[in-house]
Parts: sequence; structure tokens; C-alpha cells
Amino acid sequence: MSTETDYYELLQVERTADDKVIKTAFRRLAMQYHPDRNPGDQEAEARFRAINEAYDCLKDPQKRAAYDRFGKAAFQNGGPGGFGGGGGGFEGFSDIFENIFGEFMGGGRGGGRSSVRRGADLRYDLEITLEDAYAGKQANITVDVAAQCDTCDGRGAKPGTGTQHCKTCGGHGKVRAQQGFFVVERTCPACHGAGEVISDPCSDCHGEGRIEKTKTLDVGIPAGVDEGTRIRLTGEGEAGARGGPPGDLYIFIHLAEHRIFQRDGTTLFARAPISFTTAALGGSIEVPGLDKQKHEIRIPAGIQSGKQIRQRGAGMPVLNGRGHGDLVIQIEVETPTKLTARQKELLEEFRATETGEESPQSTGFFARLKGMWEDLTE
Repeated sequence: MSTETDYYELLQVERTADDKVIKTAFRRLAMQYHPDRNPGDQEAEARFRAINEAYDCLKDPQKRAAYDRFGKAAFQNGGPGGFGGGGGGFEGFSDIFENIFGEFMGGGRGGGRSSVRRGADLRYDLEITLEDAYAGKQANITVDVAAQCDTCDGRGAKPGTGTQHCKTCGGHGKVRAQQGFFVVERTCPACHGAGEVISDPCSDCHGEGRIEKTKTLDVGIPAGVDEGTRIRLTGEGEAGARGGPPGDLYIFIHLAEHRIFQRDGTTLFARAPISFTTAALGGSIEVPGLDKQKHEIRIPAGIQSGKQIRQRGAGMPVLNGRGHGDLVIQIEVETPTKLTARQKELLEEFRATETGEESPQSTGFFARLKGMWEDLTE
């Protein structure tokens, strides 16, 4: 990337932008072009360095004022702004950068040596039935995970031996390189940020401090869980390298399709076909609920297809709360397809007595059609 690129253009902000806008722009772009997110992408790495350079200048009021007046010449050969050489402004940038990326970078610098690396979090997808989601359950799951090596207690060194300070980074876990007036700090390539090297590695884990194991875990599924609910098991993820703390295991819940009910939050939906005589005369139907109770649904006379009847408190339980949602039954009026001679005779007698008031919607519809036809033929 050209060194002549304007700092404001690099951060995609106006020259009048305040400190907050500049900082926000830097965070967004630094996350986008960070080398850990773009491995092997030299263009992204160059962009990342340029963004750091621009922010290191514009976040400092004096440097920014000098840059606005003289451009990059203010920092070359001890130029007019008096900021040439050195990396004095780097520490502030480094602190801010580590606050931004925290876990993403794998930990801060604490204690003069890189902190041990935390193990990776793991994901497990668990499918359960709607009945299990209603009542809750205990589920046994089996996961393959990198666990702490028992032979070396996770240290990575052969029992009876120890570790030595890394000579490349002096035990800090990071190395620095001077680039212009600022410093770039990277994870040490020799010890990978541990600050120590193992001369005699453990024969079981080969210096990693962890080995692959299969674990069986008992997971409590609370009543009311829904599709996508996440359950966190602290410390059940991968063990950290060389004694680092373990990550977490996240259980993602998926609901199997139910043959009767559909779910929306705490509301349960079901379609119930009823005969046209029940729809006309009224009556009741019984619907078995997930609570293992039979719920009587009263059908009012003259109900139409698509009408919904709500049964309060017969739906799903509220997750980590009290009470239940509702059960909603959608009525579907079924027209008979097979009639006996007597049934046909009775229906013909009924049709002979129809006045149109029995079916106001159809009567009104055909009246509107007749009026439209008369308008068209005039």
C-alpha cells in the first residue's frame, strides 16, 4: 500500500471527525484486516499496518495537528512537528488494541510474559423432541475433546524435567519490530507466546500438555428451551496448551419436527378438522396437550374454517420463568366426501329450506358478482 495514502482516507473518516468517530473507524477496520483473520493475505497485512500507523497519528492531538499542517513530512527526519523517529506513541496504541481484541488476540501481556492460552470453546448440536422441551430432561452426550495430559499434568514437559525461558523473546512471549515511528508487536514464533520452551517434551502429549479424549457428560435441559437455545458448560471445552485454562462447551438445542404441534415462542399451534355438522351446530373436541392432559375445546355454532380458538395456559412453559403460553387450535371444516342415500336425502331437504340467511358470506358474494355483471352489460 502506498505510503502517500492520506490517513483520513485510510480510516474512512472526514478530516473534521472527532476522536470518538476516529476510534470507532479504527476498531472496525483493524478487526476486518487483522492478520489472524486474513492468514497469508499480504495485502490485508499491509492494510492493517497502514491503519495502525494512521490511527497512532490521528489519536494524538499534537501529532494530528502537525499532520494536518505538514502531512507526513511532519514525522520525517525530525520535521516541523518535532515527532520524528522513535516509538514513544506505541504503548498507548498497544493498550487500546489489546482492549479491543482481548480474547481474539489470545490474551494480554500481563506480568511481562504472555499469559497462558485458554483452550478453545466447543459446540455440540443436540436434537430433542418437543415433549422434552416442554418437560425438560437429563441428556447424556459424548464429545471428543483435547483434555489435559495426566502424565505431565498439562505442563508439556517430561515428568521430572522443567521448562526454560525462550531465548528469542526473553520469556515475554512476544517480539517487537521497529517500523518507522511505531513498533509492531507479534507473538514469538519460537515459543508461540508461551515465553518458555520445553527441552524434553512429554512422550504422551509431545509437549502440548493435552491429548485427545472422549468424555461423556450429563446435560440438564431446562423446561421451555426453544430452537437455538444455548446451554453453556463452563470448563468442558478444550484444555489450554501447557496448563492453560480450558474453554467452554456450548450445547445448541434443536427441536425435532412434531407430528401435531408447531411452536412459536411459548405458543403451541395445531390444526383440528371438524365435521360440517359440528361447525354448523357447535360442540366440543378433546385435544391432548404436551402436559399429558386432555383439553376440551368448545366449538361455537357457525364457526368458519380458519377460525382460531385459544386455550390459555396450555402452551409451552416460560424458560427460567413462571407460567405457560397458550394452545391455539385452528379449525378446519371438512366437507364430507362419502354420503349414504339417506344423508343425501336429508341434505336435499335442508337445501330446499335454505333462504340465504344461513350463509351470509356466500349470499353477499354472489350478490356482488351479479351487480358487477349488470354494470358491465349496461
